Amino acid sequence: MAPGKRTVSSCLRMTGRAEAANFASYHQILNRACWSPRAIARRLLGLLVERLVPDGPIVIGMDDTIERRWGRRISARGIYRDPVRSSHGHFVKASGLRWLSFMVLTPVPWTSLVKALPVLTLLAPSERSDHQRGRRHKLLTDWARQGALQLCRWLPGRRIIFVGDSSFAVHELAHAITARATLISRLRLDASLFAPPPKRTTRTVGRPAQKGPALPKLKTLLSNPATTWARIIVSAWYGHVDGKTLEITSDTALWYRPGTPVMPIRWVLVRDPDGKRAPQAFFSTDITLEPADVIALFVRRWQIEVTFAETRAHLGVETQRQWSDKAIARTTPALLGLYSFISLWACDLLTGTTTPYAAAWYRKTSLTFSDAIGAVRLAIWIGDINQHSPPNRERQNIPPERILRMAQALCFAT
Repeated sequence: MAPGKRTVSSCLRMTGRAEAANFASYHQILNRACWSPRAIARRLLGLLVERLVPDGPIVIGMDDTIERRWGRRISARGIYRDPVRSSHGHFVKASGLRWLSFMVLTPVPWTSLVKALPVLTLLAPSERSDHQRGRRHKLLTDWARQGALQLCRWLPGRRIIFVGDSSFAVHELAHAITARATLISRLRLDASLFAPPPKRTTRTVGRPAQKGPALPKLKTLLSNPATTWARIIVSAWYGHVDGKTLEITSDTALWYRPGTPVMPIRWVLVRDPDGKRAPQAFFSTDITLEPADVIALFVRRWQIEVTFAETRAHLGVETQRQWSDKAIARTTPALLGLYSFISLWACDLLTGTTTPYAAAWYRKTSLTFSDAIGAVRLAIWIGDINQHSPPNRERQNIPPERILRMAQALCFAT
């Protein structure tokens, strides 16, 4: 309801409680009240799965983001590479909090696109913070392993596919979740891949071999004229709405790193016939998946960055001003969860005949999150006021205090 910064004071103003004497009680909801964000995440996951993914595999994307925050009292913050402001040739550091978010990647009825809907968001404290508190530092992949296993316990009996970028292409993570779920991620072009071990016979001595001979590196297949390429059309490939023609080659192999058991994977090597994009490789721990399905599932992950950008633009992420550890750990996951709740609520408010909010100079063909949050705000602000002409033609007046709140929201919106 509150435009601009997401503070408790803004919410009080929008709900007509600007003069409430017990305003401190509302702040205590975040820093003192006894409630479990994990329990709310489980309920939200159940609502999304029941409404949007009632059957079939559940695709969950995982990615981290930096919430830029400063202040000595924010104990969990650290210095990280800013992924938004940095590039391949320019490195920018940022002070802030690192969050790992798990999002359900699924189409929603009010738009033709796949949306990334956050369900579980975990705070990954910096190494300096853990050292000051005397705790063992957990890597990002450690938090990913715990979060993935938690989601698997919440979804018993359902097939789950986790999709992540190259940061999650780690043997330990793949081995931890492969018994319950599938992991799809990027693969290095110089990854160590091996053939299956030869079959043992009665004359074979020694311990059973874990792997066979080493296979050629994937980057050597790009220049090998004997490589067989197949052409497919992938939708939403780097902004190609109508589809992009790609050349792929795929096979199964054993992924190995010293110190960990071998893992069978399906690798997919992709190259652009036009030469505009560098070749890329992906892998899936489910070797039965088709190569085209592996790419189509990984492309869904790109919507995660859209969700992070829209939560900053519309839900005020990075504008909150909490300082206590408990309030910090609760606020950002609540705002990301609010994104999913608004998207779910909009399924009942936006229909196929709803036109996007646009202008003469801006052609907008499909509904976006701005339309969703606008529809939800309208439903809350209008409330019990009838939007259409009632059958008895009785005049319905808008309460003056509601008009005042709506006017103040427009006057003080930033």
